[in-house]
Amino acid sequence: MDIVRITTPADIAAAAQKTAEVLKNGGVILYPTDTIYGLGADALSDEAVDKIYAVKNRKEGKFIRALVDSFETLKHYAEIDPLLEKGVRSLIPGPTTFIFKKKLGFDTGTLRDIETFGARVPDNTFCLELTKQYGRPITATSANKSGLEPEHSVEKILEQLGLEAEIIDLVIDAGVLPPSLPSTVVDLTSSEPKILREGAVSAEKIQEIFG
Repeated sequence: MDIVRITTPADIAAAAQKTAEVLKNGGVILYPTDTIYGLGADALSDEAVDKIYAVKNRKEGKFIRALVDSFETLKHYAEIDPLLEKGVRSLIPGPTTFIFKKKLGFDTGTLRDIETFGARVPDNTFCLELTKQYGRPITATSANKSGLEPEHSVEKILEQLGLEAEIIDLVIDAGVLPPSLPSTVVDLTSSEPKILREGAVSAEKIQEIFG
């Protein structure tokens, strides 16, 4: 397991490049987001996603969301109702995860055996640089064992994960992240948006934007 520390903005580009190479080789990363530390892998790779389930000791079938770099990338994988486009654009980048009907032809990784694509565009410089360099969705599940609360430092996360931490190939350490609510999850698979989880973005704001 390699550890790369981000202490200044100047570290970000090199860290993102190294991380993208790990992902291209099917690796697993522990990395900071705009909410909490996440476990990342190629979201379209069956083998890489299986590793994420193994690290978390999580049963398959529980959905894993993804990070992408832009609205345009969302549209590449998802069917987005034109009437909802303006609302989606107004919430990105940021801590809102959208659930869309997936487009035909995507049936691997986090998209296998389901009809939806869940993703968000993060408000985090490292994550945006990484997703741009990598060019594919990256898993964005919290870095904790299934059923346990997420920790906010790399040291405590690795301690909680125990032996399963050995599956992780690269750690991007940005220090202790401040306490944060998880992303708000909004189901946009129909013309009537539904809030599945209220988090960093309030239900009131979601209702104001989508009506």
